[in-house]
Amino acid sequence: MNGITIALSKGRIFEETLPLLAAAGIEPLENPETSRKLIIPTTRDDVRVVIVRATDAPTYVQYGAADIGVAGKDVLLEHGGDGLYQPLDLRIAKCRMMVAIPAGFDYENAVRQGARLKVATKYINIAREHFAAKGVHVDLIKLYGSMELAPLAGLADAIVDLVSTGSTLKANNLVAVEHIMDISSRLIVNQAALKLKREIIVPILDAFASVVGS
Repeated sequence: MNGITIALSKGRIFEETLPLLAAAGIEPLENPETSRKLIIPTTRDDVRVVIVRATDAPTYVQYGAADIGVAGKDVLLEHGGDGLYQPLDLRIAKCRMMVAIPAGFDYENAVRQGARLKVATKYINIAREHFAAKGVHVDLIKLYGSMELAPLAGLADAIVDLVSTGSTLKANNLVAVEHIMDISSRLIVNQAALKLKREIIVPILDAFASVVGS
C-alpha cells in the first residue's frame, strides 16, 4: 500500500481520536464496535485504520506494520519507546496511575516499618520504578484481568492501576493512596515511515496538532 496505516485500539482511544482524524479529512467507514473487520477503510484512499489491542499499538508502529498510531503513556512506558517518534501528547483518554489499597489497610505504617508489600499490577515497570524511588520493598504480581480483585481475594496488599472516575475502586471498597503520574494518549510515528511517506504523514500530524493546540 502506497498510503499509510494508522493503528488504533477500540473504545475510548478510537472515539476520542475521531475528531483529530476528521481535522485531517479522515473518517473511518466502519465502526470497530459493530464491524468484525480489523482493517477499516476511510474516506481517504491513501489512509486505512487497523484495529489493535491497546498494548499492541507501539509494536505495530515500531515494526512498520502501521505508520502511525495512538498509545497511552502507560503502554509506552511499559513497552519502551525504542524506534518510535512521539511528537504529540494528544491529551485524550486522560486518567491517573494510582496506588490503591483496601479501605482500612494501614499503608503508611506498613511502608514506614519496611514491610514487604505484595502489589498486583499489569504495569510492572511503572510500579517497580515508583516503589524503588520511595525505597519501599515490594513483590510485584503481574495480572492481566481486574486488579481490584487481588486485594479482595488476599492475593495482594495493594494494586497499581489506572483510575479515571474512581467508581470501580469505590465499588470494591478500595481507596487510592498515592498518585504516581497523569496518563494521556500520545501520537506515535514509525521513524522510517516519517522519512519515506513524509508528504502524507506531516499534514496529518499538523492537523492533529492544530486540534490539540486549540
